[in-house]
Amino acid sequence: MKTGAARVRTLIVDDEPLARRRLRTMLADQPDLDIVGEAANGTAAVQAIVQRRPDLVLLDIQMPGKDGFDVLREIAGTHQPVVVFITAHDEHAIRAFDVEAVDYVLKPLVEERLLAAVRRAVSRFHEQRRGDLADAMGKLLERVDRPRHDGRIAVRSERGVTLIPAADIHWVEADGDLVNIHTARARHVLRTTMADIESRLATPPFTRVHRSAIVNVDCIQEIQPLFKGDYLIVLKSGVEIRTGRTHRANVQALMKSGF
Repeated sequence: MKTGAARVRTLIVDDEPLARRRLRTMLADQPDLDIVGEAANGTAAVQAIVQRRPDLVLLDIQMPGKDGFDVLREIAGTHQPVVVFITAHDEHAIRAFDVEAVDYVLKPLVEERLLAAVRRAVSRFHEQRRGDLADAMGKLLERVDRPRHDGRIAVRSERGVTLIPAADIHWVEADGDLVNIHTARARHVLRTTMADIESRLATPPFTRVHRSAIVNVDCIQEIQPLFKGDYLIVLKSGVEIRTGRTHRANVQALMKSGF
């Protein structure tokens, strides 16, 4: 921070008291910041942002009542702070970046990762004129409600969150309460549902071929008929996926189209 620069007024928003306390502890020695308050839910966050007009908000996403995106929707046009999302849920990463959050930090918090995000936020605050920031956030409602088919899936990585281009995904399979996303180089595990993943992947090229499997049509090598109307899908990677009766029509449509 430049000498004489104003301290960044910061609001902590999280429904867990221990999480708010941990954030305060990690940020206690940061000379750039002035913690001006806390909020334990979305409604309180909106009130605090409107009343205290913080420069930076460390914002949890999943909270009782209003979530983090609801908070941003309600303050749009009133006050536009710099935002860093802090959450245990990686599935919201793409929407977070769509609304121009500076960063997206996953719980459990790692101090080095948190401080890196805060440094970026402080730089953003000092580099942008307040008018420029207001203009940038003026389209908040449009971005918060943007359709989800944007060609990326967010997955956890050692560094936080990685965005995988949909074109890199060969197939997706259900695994109990988890979903495995297979690319050419790796298998990524998400705690979500097949219905949620299906809603994020555009059709075409993705199609559901079994209650537990979604395939990228561009990765299919051949489709082999089996008994009783079932099929075996062979991917170019050599992976074999047996289809299900519920989604038989999808497979037959693929065969008629020549993939």
